[in-house]
Amino acid sequence: MTNSGEAIFRAAFDAHQGGHLLEAEEGYRRVLAHEPRHADALHLLGLVHASRRALPEAAALMQQAIAIAPCAVFFSNLGDVLRQQRLVADAEAACRHAIELQHDYAPAHFNLGMLLMELGRKDDAECALRQALALDPASNDVLNNLGFLLNDMGRVDEAETAYRRAISNDSGYFHARYNLGLLLLRGGRFVDAEQQLRCALEIAPKHVDVLNDLGTALREQHRYDEAEAMYRNALQQDADFADARWNLALVLLGQGRYAEGWPHAEARYHHRRTTADSVPDPGYPQWQGEPLAGKSLVIWHEQGLGDTIQMARYAPLLKARGLSRLTVLCPEPLNALMTTVEGVDRVVSHTGELEAHDFWSFSMSLPLRAGTTTGNIPAHLPYVHAPADRMGRWRTRLSAGGFKVGLVWRGSVEHEHDAERSLPGLLTLAPLWSVPGVTFVSLQKGPAENEPASLAAQLPMVCAAADLMDLADTAAVISQLDLVISVDTAVAHLAGALGKPCWVLLNRPWTDWRWMHDRTDSPWYPQVMRLYRQASPGDWNEVIARVAIALEQWINSTAASRS
Repeated sequence: MTNSGEAIFRAAFDAHQGGHLLEAEEGYRRVLAHEPRHADALHLLGLVHASRRALPEAAALMQQAIAIAPCAVFFSNLGDVLRQQRLVADAEAACRHAIELQHDYAPAHFNLGMLLMELGRKDDAECALRQALALDPASNDVLNNLGFLLNDMGRVDEAETAYRRAISNDSGYFHARYNLGLLLLRGGRFVDAEQQLRCALEIAPKHVDVLNDLGTALREQHRYDEAEAMYRNALQQDADFADARWNLALVLLGQGRYAEGWPHAEARYHHRRTTADSVPDPGYPQWQGEPLAGKSLVIWHEQGLGDTIQMARYAPLLKARGLSRLTVLCPEPLNALMTTVEGVDRVVSHTGELEAHDFWSFSMSLPLRAGTTTGNIPAHLPYVHAPADRMGRWRTRLSAGGFKVGLVWRGSVEHEHDAERSLPGLLTLAPLWSVPGVTFVSLQKGPAENEPASLAAQLPMVCAAADLMDLADTAAVISQLDLVISVDTAVAHLAGALGKPCWVLLNRPWTDWRWMHDRTDSPWYPQVMRLYRQASPGDWNEVIARVAIALEQWINSTAASRS
């Protein structure tokens, strides 16, 4: 290359380093016009294209460079470009070729690790990232991504160490600040999460994810006004940011500000944790509040079984608007129960055939369309019933005398916050057995339903679970009990909808919005529901101690009123 050609290349390279991509591209092209086989110019021009997401062009240029002068740098960057194109086999081959050429080239190990992370090959990815870190101990990108991987593998303490090490290298490194804040937030360490997220916000003041997650850290510290301000700030930056809209809804609904909250809650199927097919397209429109006289509508199940039970109360209201045909689409365990709801004409399981209707609506959208406030919740109880044919089957199973109390101590493991809302095990409820005159009945389904058998000597119970085929069976049992004590799961809603006294054990943090803040009752299930909240996060023992005292008092007063 001539001196002038070398000068052009150096100027282009300096422009590239300074972020002046147009100037860099022009310089590289001038070099290549005179020397088409200039490998560095080809490679660097490929990087310019890659920065613009022109990935096929980038890969082609890098492959030309490799054909002229194969080296670890070229193969490593080609591997990264191919990874971004999802050409995973070729990407892995390129990264491994780079490592073969130069085993101590840290970026090649890093790029391989990133590829293996995306492929879900977590152990291999960890090995690659740790090798990159051994070669470049000060690399914050390696530390940050290693932290992300370790967190995904459930090794939270190691992930935290990786993030903090990156921050100690550079206190202004945004990604580690944010990821550490998110780790702490999900781990319930809200004060520490707030600190890290505020540091991240100082680095990127308008970053909507930081604003949104900081709002959640404040919300879980019960600083609702500050949380609301953060969510609204995020929406000022991006009005379509569904995560912030949904979280704003949770704050508003939890405060009973239903008129404000319901519209924001419609964002629940557009936030980042949902899939593209979360919103159905049955071929007819979603109901937006249009007149229903003479029309047909299907209520579409969403979220948990308890949500469908809670919102079944709207069926009579829909029929009162002149609706000619109302169908409920729900999971099979709800089918028989939903047929008992006034106004429901047909119940179809998710695997059944659903004919065309004029409209469909998510069950949780019904409060919005009905204009529900805390003062006009349709709360006439009971609004579901145990089918008559199920009642007789259970009447002979339960003794006639004494007080009968149903228990549920664990929810579905699929729930995002099941670890917080469920009790550690049946033994946590042991203080209740000190209350005389009570027969306890296990309504627990799922992995924990066999616990009563293993604890029968200490905590004798009637175990109904094995014979509960669906929630209509559960309703039949509950109808013959005096009280249900349950964690926040579907059985609590079922008991309330049946008009049966129910005491709900509520976790802190991550308390569900529908129980609102600080209330000991629920306007959704008036007169029959009591709420027992954790005073301290994770402390179920104090809650159960209060419940045991309340249970003895309730039995004594109930017995006195019956005599």
